Amino acid sequence: MEQTTPSIISPDIPADAQKQVSTLKLGVLASGSGTNFEALVQAIADGKLRAEIPILIYNKPGAAVAARAQRWGIPAMLIDHRKYQSREAFDFDIAQTLSQYGVEWVVMAGWMRRITEVLLDRYPDRIINIHPSLLPSFPGLHAVEQALKSGVKITGCTVHIARLTVDSGPILIQAAVPILPNDTPETLHARIQVQEHEIFPRGIQIAAMQAR
Repeated sequence: MEQTTPSIISPDIPADAQKQVSTLKLGVLASGSGTNFEALVQAIADGKLRAEIPILIYNKPGAAVAARAQRWGIPAMLIDHRKYQSREAFDFDIAQTLSQYGVEWVVMAGWMRRITEVLLDRYPDRIINIHPSLLPSFPGLHAVEQALKSGVKITGCTVHIARLTVDSGPILIQAAVPILPNDTPETLHARIQVQEHEIFPRGIQIAAMQAR
């Protein structure tokens, strides 16, 4: 029988890892529905991630993630990228806002914008991204579709430190997801998302442990 159980690829984390780091102040950037954002909020509520989220920034008016933030009582701010003449100016205002809320780590939870040196220099090695493939395979847009078209049997998701080159930074944790014979982009993406919600808070915890 074909193996269909996802596997998580991660460095060992001490059982008392949560007690070894202070409460992280996370600023979340999101562009869409916000399922990964809500997974982080739930992990915090469940005591699986020792953190707080003082601010969510989203860049698309009407993005569903804003409603999720409202339900959890988390401040959400729209910073519309279409109103800026450059990516650098956009990132400058994001960095200023994050600083005003005392953010220590930046988490890109479905953030569909390339970041610049402006944000990277403000938060060196403290910007974390999640991507729906086993990097370095299938970086960039449409990763799920890329995997299906390639004919590979396994794909997955990756939490990594962000760098200027898209999806190129140091890997924190990955989860492998087998591709089934009848998979469509929708069915495969749904199974990958389940694993994203599992590894995202763990990846943040790993990054905090490594930064100690």
